[in-house]
Formats: sequence, C-alpha cells, structure tokens
Amino acid sequence: MITPENVLIVRTDRIGDVVLTLPMAKVLKEKYPSCKISFLLREYTAPLAENNRYVDDVISSNKKNGIFFLFENYKTLKNKKYDVCFIVSPSFSIALLFLLLGIKTRVGTGYRWYSFLFNKKVYVHRKYGEKNELEYNLDLLKQWGIKDTVEKSPSSFGIQPDSDALQKVKEVLRSEGINLTRPLIIAHPGSGGSAIDLPVDKFRELIALVAKELNADVILTGSKGEIELCASVVGTSDAKNFAGKFELKELIALISLCGLFIANSTGPLHIAAALGKHVIGFYPKILAASQNRWGPYTDKKNIFIPVVECQNCTRKQCEETNCMESIDVLNVFISIGKIYNLLVKIGENNV
Repeated sequence: MITPENVLIVRTDRIGDVVLTLPMAKVLKEKYPSCKISFLLREYTAPLAENNRYVDDVISSNKKNGIFFLFENYKTLKNKKYDVCFIVSPSFSIALLFLLLGIKTRVGTGYRWYSFLFNKKVYVHRKYGEKNELEYNLDLLKQWGIKDTVEKSPSSFGIQPDSDALQKVKEVLRSEGINLTRPLIIAHPGSGGSAIDLPVDKFRELIALVAKELNADVILTGSKGEIELCASVVGTSDAKNFAGKFELKELIALISLCGLFIANSTGPLHIAAALGKHVIGFYPKILAASQNRWGPYTDKKNIFIPVVECQNCTRKQCEETNCMESIDVLNVFISIGKIYNLLVKIGENNV
C-alpha cells in the first residue's frame, strides 16, 4: 500500500458513534505518523475530536435536521485534497460527495444500493451485533491493509478535556457545594431513544439508594430536553440536576472529573469509558442495540441486562413485555457500592 498523506474519516451521526470511531485515528497515526488525519463530523459532536492527540483537523458537516447538504459540503471540502476517505456513516449524498470530490480511495460498506460509489468495500452486516461497533469500524482499515486492534484504555481514544471548559466546570461544581476531593458519581438517565432504557421509577429508586446509603455526591446530566426526566429521577434525593447546564465540551470536562458514570446505552457512557472511568450500563437484549455491539469499550464496566428469558428479541417485544423492568436495582446498587468504596479507599479524585 502507498503511504497515505491526507486521510478523512466520516462519521456524521451521534456522540457514541463518534467515540467508537476515534480509535481509527490512533491506528492510522501509529501506522503512518506523518499522515494528516481529519474527521468530518456534525457540529455538535466536533468537541470529541478537537484537542484529540490523534486528530489533526476537524470539519463540521453542513447537515441540519438529518439533511446533508451536498453542494455546501462540496465547497467546504473541494480544496482539502484527501487521498483516502473512510466513510463510516454512509448515505447516498455522502457517497456521491466523495466521488464528485475525486478522492482516489473511498472505503465504505458493500451492502447499500449506492455502494457502487465506493471503490473499496467492506461486506459486514452490523445489525447482527456479533462484535463491538468499534471493532466494526476498525474493519474498514483492513481495506487499506491495516489489521491492528486497540486496547480497552483511554489511550485508544485520545479524548482530552478542554482546559477552559474544565476550569468552568470546576467552578460550577464548587458553587453547587460539590466536594471535589472525593469520588463524584454521574448518572445519565436519557438515551435519546437510541435504545430501551431502564424505567424511570427504577432509576429513581437507584439514585435514592446511592445518594442516601453511600452519602455520595451524585449529579444527573442530560440535554435541555431531558431536564424534566432528570428532575423526575432526582425525586426527593439529594442528587443534583445538571441537565441542560453544559454543552458537549463542558460535559466531557465534567465526566473527566467523575469516578463512576451510570447510564443507559447512550453517547456520554462511551465518553466516560473512553476517559477511563468506571461505568455502569443498562442494555436490552435486542441484537442491534445489545451490549455486544454498543457496550462501552472498557474493562472497567458492569453491564446489566433483562433477566427474563426471550429469543430473537425485537424492540416491539421488549417494550410490550417491559423487559428492562426485570433488572434488579439492589444488584445494581451493590455493584455501585463496591466501586465507590474502592475509589474512596484508593483516594481517587480529579481535582
């Protein structure tokens, strides 16, 4: 293979998708240290690749309400002169764009009707969830002769909190009476509809136990649209509702300060794992949304799934039978307690 000089990785979907794509940059940069690695992302996910040790350039795609604007993106990219692009999140407009740009090597899936627009194709059905999304992403590099793997550690992702955002977050925490000398617990009860969540009443019960029995500082995070959800989960506990308070850059900084992150299958859970935090996750048995495919890529995880027996689980079946209700909150709390006590014992804090 010819050594690439200017590589573009395209991932224009959501936070977790981007996090699990970042290790591609690490593998490429270690293989070709002089190669320029760029990411094309949605504007709101750009902070994941900015200030990243393996990424040289971040371009925000012209995309709004799910619509990818072909002409505007062409104008943005036409002078970039990429020699290879890895299209991790494909669509017809995106595939057509890189053909029109004349990029010599265009790597993408071989299973879409527009796959003829790619000249290097990967034939893998991700929906069966046979391995982690991160590993599926690395499969794209095999079309460039790279078969490397990555470790389950922060070094594989390269995410680094912004220093100004970190300072701002610390000031907010101190103003809210959060003790930064002891482990902080963050819970993120929303998922934006990407999976089947732990029921709200279960999450509320869990947070009440954690806040009371562990006497820990607990923060709930979420988008502006999840303020009411987080308020419901806080209930009458001493946990604090920070939903809607931070943009992504600041959320990354906040997560970097915690010891434990608790969430459904959602992007911030992957940020926490990528930053080396202990994580607790709740996942359905649906293949396309399972822990096998979308679980956090770390060894510091405890994953809880429904204990009911079911086969060929679908979203409709999971919702109708309320499978996630079968997750035992007490078992989750015991795991949280063990992690928290360990963090206290070793004196872990992030001041």
